[in-house]
Amino acid sequence: MTTPFLVAQLTDPHIGGEWGFSDPAARLAAVVESIGRLNREPDAVLITGDLTNSGADADYAVVRELLAPLRSPLYVAAGNHDDRATLRRHFDVPCDGLPVDAGAQIRYAVDLGPLRLLVLDTTRPGKDAGELGADQLRWLDTQLGAAPTAPTLVAMHHPPLAVGVADWDAIGLAAADRDALGELIARHPQVRRVVAGHLHQTIAGDLGGRAVLAVPSTYVQAKLDLGTDKIQLTDEAPGFAVHVLVDGELISHVQTVG
Repeated sequence: MTTPFLVAQLTDPHIGGEWGFSDPAARLAAVVESIGRLNREPDAVLITGDLTNSGADADYAVVRELLAPLRSPLYVAAGNHDDRATLRRHFDVPCDGLPVDAGAQIRYAVDLGPLRLLVLDTTRPGKDAGELGADQLRWLDTQLGAAPTAPTLVAMHHPPLAVGVADWDAIGLAAADRDALGELIARHPQVRRVVAGHLHQTIAGDLGGRAVLAVPSTYVQAKLDLGTDKIQLTDEAPGFAVHVLVDGELISHVQTVG
């Protein structure tokens, strides 16, 4: 067995948020501390959006400070609460051939050695719902075609899932994009998993024959109540995921931080 390759995934810190729950900064700090107690340092850390609640410079600075104990390479995706230009000012975001425009989509490909990471931008500035669009789907198809044998992790903020709660689905990824993405990744067997955040809950599904995993927030969680159409949040414990690549296969662990 080869040495496992570890990617820690955090999502939805919402630093600066005041939702009537625990302090989001304290909770992110607790998650970072928990990652530090793993039996080894992750090879990479992925944050799948909503780093801050309002996209303010000061809040991104707090995120950087709280993440500082993690010495692993850091990769970020944009969420609907993020500001692309401000996110770029505080984090090293590859431009991947896009125009040098602070407001351009945050999408890129990274070769992590045994694992390839493709980060997509599902955000629509000023909107809560997500989209991919034909241009980004073409880019993804090209990127996957360029490395057909490399085990690949595809990351984004809005998960390509319909969860059965009307208000969540209304601010999810557009159905047409979910269908198109499913058809696309079905043609590329090297995709091991699609990971996301946004839903503030651990939710697993499948798309195009591949596993999809939405990871819990480092802040607050969504209450599971399929008898309502409304979004309900709860002060449950934060969490994170660790994706472990072993001999070409990807295993995902979700950890709650007490």
